[in-house]
Amino acid sequence: MQTYLGIDVGSVTTKMVLLDDNQQVIDSIYLRTQGQPTVVVQQGFKILRDRLDPTVQVAGVGTTGSGRHLAAVVAGADVVKNEITAHAVASSTMVPGVKTILEIGGQDSKIIILREGVAVDFAMNTVCAAGTGSFLDHQATRLNLPIEEFGPTALKSSNPVRIAGRCAVFAESDLIHKQQIGHSLPDLLYGLSEALVRNYLNNVGKGKEILSPIVFQGGVAANQAMKRAFEKELKLPIIIPDHYEVMGAIGAALLAQEEMAFRQAATSFRGFDIAEQTFASSSRECNGCPNACEIVTLKLNGGVISRWGDRCGRWQTTIGRPKPETEQVAS
Repeated sequence: MQTYLGIDVGSVTTKMVLLDDNQQVIDSIYLRTQGQPTVVVQQGFKILRDRLDPTVQVAGVGTTGSGRHLAAVVAGADVVKNEITAHAVASSTMVPGVKTILEIGGQDSKIIILREGVAVDFAMNTVCAAGTGSFLDHQATRLNLPIEEFGPTALKSSNPVRIAGRCAVFAESDLIHKQQIGHSLPDLLYGLSEALVRNYLNNVGKGKEILSPIVFQGGVAANQAMKRAFEKELKLPIIIPDHYEVMGAIGAALLAQEEMAFRQAATSFRGFDIAEQTFASSSRECNGCPNACEIVTLKLNGGVISRWGDRCGRWQTTIGRPKPETEQVAS
């Protein structure tokens, strides 16, 4: 079987998806990045290798997410795309006619506006914790509640508490105050969901024309209280697609399929056995000019395979075959 692998490496989670020629999901993996993207990508490869039939062949690989460049070098990717492109491609394929994508991840959130299948506008939030999934995760931990129970518990609310959601620090202070007054846990949790929705719409969605069909994806889409809060605020139905948590990886796989059909060449994929190899990365500051760029070097089994991070291109290189360090220095 010929398949296409999509890898989405985020700051909190790493997702992998295998699609067949008919763009159907064969397998998917959702792992915590835990600050070790290379190790987690290798772990994902090991899981996929153990699950898959040996006859399954990877014909193309795409990467996306904040760690897409690192993942591309580790995996041997054929195409590297940003999250906006990957999510737009996945949603327009899985939900034809979609006009608005609401995406909330662990450390950032984004909105993508599509018209006739083309992304015409977008916005991202990468600085405000109160507009991301980590906000709900942190508060659930503080309330001694498993995050999986957040949504079901919040949906039991009969009188949601209004919590200030403009800032994570103020929101937590306000939540503590409301707790001390004696509000119930379901009312507090649904109030937090509404606060995150207000923050999202006032910051990420500000000035955007939000039209239906609306797709809600990302890890936070698992929270049904968030879906209800969005529907209440927008007064429009919200669609949560199948595989909502790995849509970025699906988009990367679809882009890989498109790239390989156009290129008509063999994939650069290093193979699932890369899980057994040893990667090491390091960085240093280049003093060649006042920019003082941070140069990142990635080694495979002791040989340099890639460098990046400079603005001028002096150090940038990606090497298909690992070379001994002495050969690299000489070059």
